[in-house]
Amino acid sequence: MLKILHLDTGREMRGGQVQILMLARKLRQAGHSQAIVSPAGSPLLAAAGSEGFEAQALPATSPWDFAGLATLRRLIVSRAFHVIHAHDGRGQTLAWLASFQLPVVRVASRRVAFFPSSRFGHRLKYNFTCDGVIAVSRCVRELLVRAGVRPGKIQVIPDGIEFPARLPDGSERNARRTQWKLGAGDFAIGHVGAFTPEKGQEVAIRGVQLLAGRFPHITLLLAGEGPLRPALERRYRGKNSDIRFLGFVEDLAGFLSGLDLFVMPSREEGLGSSALIAMSFGLPVIASRTGGLKEIIEDGKTGWLAEMGSPAALAQAIEATLFDKDRLRAVGERARETAREFTDDIMAQRTLQFYQSLLHGRRPLA
Repeated sequence: MLKILHLDTGREMRGGQVQILMLARKLRQAGHSQAIVSPAGSPLLAAAGSEGFEAQALPATSPWDFAGLATLRRLIVSRAFHVIHAHDGRGQTLAWLASFQLPVVRVASRRVAFFPSSRFGHRLKYNFTCDGVIAVSRCVRELLVRAGVRPGKIQVIPDGIEFPARLPDGSERNARRTQWKLGAGDFAIGHVGAFTPEKGQEVAIRGVQLLAGRFPHITLLLAGEGPLRPALERRYRGKNSDIRFLGFVEDLAGFLSGLDLFVMPSREEGLGSSALIAMSFGLPVIASRTGGLKEIIEDGKTGWLAEMGSPAALAQAIEATLFDKDRLRAVGERARETAREFTDDIMAQRTLQFYQSLLHGRRPLA
């Protein structure tokens, strides 16, 4: 049995935090002991506690002060963790400071697909403060190597998804579309993501607007919250009945069941878990030709790739799908088969194997 501490400094529940819980559930099923450490008041901390995990709070003020580091170090020593897995960059720095000279393996996850502003800082952090790095895609691995991280330290392990055993049936689809006041002839395009600059929701909005005059039956449904949502909603709601802002959607399966197409016009994407989830429900996806999205979508076979940041390119790709239901169905079926390769079981198994490979030869397990 391994004893694992998961550390995350995020204060929102986004994709990385969802992945922590997914991994922790699978490792618990395999018999491993875990604690999840996150800032006081964070949604991750609340969710971890509600699911029966040991949940430890970082100080609400600053985890970087002496008291915060001392508290974390006492936890590490008292529980004799074998692995500290930091799931964000700040968490990795904190993990190293709190566990300095302790006999523990440090693992860092890297999910973002942008080149670091400081190559020296990046090399220092990932070469000398951790034993291994998990990159969620080959794209992220290449960026790390370009920044000076030793290739041998990096393992590519894509994020996982909970693969649905069955697809929503016609009654579920009809119920959702009735809720949205969509008819049988309407074409529903969906997107799920935080409203942040890298997700590109305005590209989707402008792309659909380019088609609205000729194809009035198109509706774009945007699910999610974030700092850019209020401004986009003020700019586009009311002027365009074909653009809808749904806010946070708890029933993701229900949301996806009512769609004909999923779009992911990201400017940066380490992998693209939202696209994978949509694919697992048999939805064809149009995504930007960037980051990890290029690794999960085979253009023209399991989805389509469009020029990043171009509403015109996105609109062209959407238009090509509008009148070919058979093609949409075939692409969706192939997309679902691709998504099977990214299940949470596979992700957890590969992560555990990586832990064990790093622990091998370091010290005997207690």
